[in-house]
Amino acid sequence: MRVKRLAGDPKRRVMFSDVAEPKETLLAPPGTARPVFSRDERSYRGCGERFGLGERSFQRQYAHMYAARLMQMRGILKERAGQKWGTEVPVRKLCDLQTGEHCAIVGTIFKHMELQPSILKEISEEHNLLPQPPRAKYISQSDELILEDELQRIKLEGKMETSKFVTGSVIAVLGAEKNDGKFTVEDYCLADLPPQTPREPLNTDRFVLLASGLGLGGSGADSMLGLQLLIDMVTGHLGDLGEQSGAASISRVLLAGNLLSQSTQDKDSTTKAKYLTKKTQAGSVEAIRLLDELLVQLVASVPVDVMPGEYDPTNYTLPQQPLHRCMFPLSVPYPTLQLVTNPYQAAVDGVRFLGTSGQNMSDIVKYSSMDDHLEILESTLRLRHLAPTAPDTLGCYPFYQQDPFIMTECPHVYFSGNAPAFQSKRITGPEGQDVLLVTVPEFSSTQTACLVNLRTLECEPVCFSSFSAQDEDNEMNISH
Repeated sequence: MRVKRLAGDPKRRVMFSDVAEPKETLLAPPGTARPVFSRDERSYRGCGERFGLGERSFQRQYAHMYAARLMQMRGILKERAGQKWGTEVPVRKLCDLQTGEHCAIVGTIFKHMELQPSILKEISEEHNLLPQPPRAKYISQSDELILEDELQRIKLEGKMETSKFVTGSVIAVLGAEKNDGKFTVEDYCLADLPPQTPREPLNTDRFVLLASGLGLGGSGADSMLGLQLLIDMVTGHLGDLGEQSGAASISRVLLAGNLLSQSTQDKDSTTKAKYLTKKTQAGSVEAIRLLDELLVQLVASVPVDVMPGEYDPTNYTLPQQPLHRCMFPLSVPYPTLQLVTNPYQAAVDGVRFLGTSGQNMSDIVKYSSMDDHLEILESTLRLRHLAPTAPDTLGCYPFYQQDPFIMTECPHVYFSGNAPAFQSKRITGPEGQDVLLVTVPEFSSTQTACLVNLRTLECEPVCFSSFSAQDEDNEMNISH
């Protein structure tokens, strides 16, 4: 086995690859005295109560959620507009607009898209339209932006990139209403990063491992080998004494959704006659059993947070509730197992984590020109909203009095799971907020997880590559 390390600046930050330095002890003579590496318990506080659903009622209209979102965001955007354009610029409601008056307005974006799928179009008898084929993107040159408030709406034109905006974004725009009834935009303003609680200074390097998209129940044997290597690395069963010492510095593991493969979503039970599927077992049953066997290896050694994802057995709409404990008979007895919601929010050693399993990012990719998950991650942070496209194109619970996806406090680490590739970036807010953005790659296709240093907020990928024809010396590779 060989370890490959990414080149970087040698002075500065301490990465996991520096902590897990090989000590060439694998070939040492046998002895009775073997060192024991203890894994320090770190402070942990779950902060995701607002994503929990108590008594559920689906009798309400989604209009209440949009109204609550606008009401919560209006004051913030008025303040931002005053800071950017000056307090002398009046902020008007749409019903108070005067033609030609130079002013700012606050509202919710609605993006009119001709290609957007609509069940009403599909079942319309008078049009006799064929169902639209699925597309990678639903944007076109004819898309229009409309700004809505509680009472009215107005079309926007001018200095705005229509393709980059999505329905549900609450923004402020500066300009004037013209004679044709459209609002000509000169500039726009986002809510930007919310206030942030400073991080507590740490004396030692401790890491949180982020992984997503394990894809259990799929056909990839390579991903299972890489997953077992990952577990062995975290639990200290891989490498020599130096690497085992580094593994002891991993204080927590976070699994960000899609633990099961899409292939476990068996549709036969709904499309075939009952007598044909009576004695068949759902593909997810064996995959959950395998997940439990893998989790018990981890939770016996390190605290683990398990988030659900799009293909996991829980409710489909956001916020997804924790996976049920009865599915993990081997792992549940360990207090180190935490079954959490998606979205996820928690504080580890004073470092606040916030993130999702990636459904919000994938939905924005479909309905905007943005393809880069890291760019979308930053845009949602500056909008102060985790899932602006919910409930329009992304399913969510019909909240009534408040929108829990609005960010009231700025995280220190903001992540999304099941991304095409690993990316990370540090950004600074207008009031000095320091945030690490991380796109956690799908493990089943990339064999990659990532490690966040709680002391420095540096992030590093760890990649597992299995045997292949290209390996001249037939070695297993672990890259930091």
